[in-house]
Amino acid sequence: MFKLLILFILQTAVLHTANGDSLAMSAWCYWSKDDLSDMESIRSQIINKIKYVEFNSTLGKYVGFTETGVRNAEAWNKDTARLQALKAEVDTVCKPNAGIYYSNILSKTVEPQVEVVQTKQSEGSHLSWLMCSAYSFYPKLIKVTWLRNGKEIKSDVTSTEEMADGDWYYQIHSHLEYKPESGEEISCVVEHASFKKPMSYKWDPSMSEPDKSKIAIGASGLVLGVVLSAAGFIYYRKKCSGQWQNHQEPSRTSDGSWSPHKHRSSGGETQECLMNPLHLFNTCFIPNS
Repeated sequence: MFKLLILFILQTAVLHTANGDSLAMSAWCYWSKDDLSDMESIRSQIINKIKYVEFNSTLGKYVGFTETGVRNAEAWNKDTARLQALKAEVDTVCKPNAGIYYSNILSKTVEPQVEVVQTKQSEGSHLSWLMCSAYSFYPKLIKVTWLRNGKEIKSDVTSTEEMADGDWYYQIHSHLEYKPESGEEISCVVEHASFKKPMSYKWDPSMSEPDKSKIAIGASGLVLGVVLSAAGFIYYRKKCSGQWQNHQEPSRTSDGSWSPHKHRSSGGETQECLMNPLHLFNTCFIPNS
């Protein structure tokens, strides 16, 4: 059972006097049954943030809360026509507006987005922690339970309240502390108005979220390493091909050594290079002019 309310600001007046006095009047509609049979209308009058008099449709009269409010309530309660008009607002104001809310908002449902994750792994004598989270659902009322091998778990379970997201949607989180056993099946069961039947979400222990994160990070590092290696190799090949096009084949001297050859660098200087037959580790120098 839950209570719904609609606030209608019928009139609000703020009087700025030397003492900063203010007067405000508001109307509220309260109900908790879908057929609106318990609808109640309340009109409050507030002076300087203090409620001094109020009309309640259930009581059918004004009630004063301050000395001035008591005097006004006694005087206004003698006006039966005024009391009847205010009491009629249950049917003329509250119920019609509540019907609009039901048809456009309150009758709508949005399925929750559910996920089951492990928040703490079992280590030695320490227990594991699972969390079942339901996000972005409407209406607020929801039930979350845990099953172990088809049987409901009633101990070592903690849950948050339904928390409002501020945009008509809600979220809730349920935690289970348990000791893992081989071959067991643990699932989170969610019951909500948007479901035709309770929905079960199994926990897959084959790979925890931390393990998935480690694999993703490792794969990203591997791809980055391959890309950088490929870029370095391409740069090296281009640099070597440019040097190869500018060199002259060396010749062997009479004593069997290799003679230097002329090579023009990218800066325009003439270099003499001593090269081995495989053209590896070439040593070049700029001769003195």
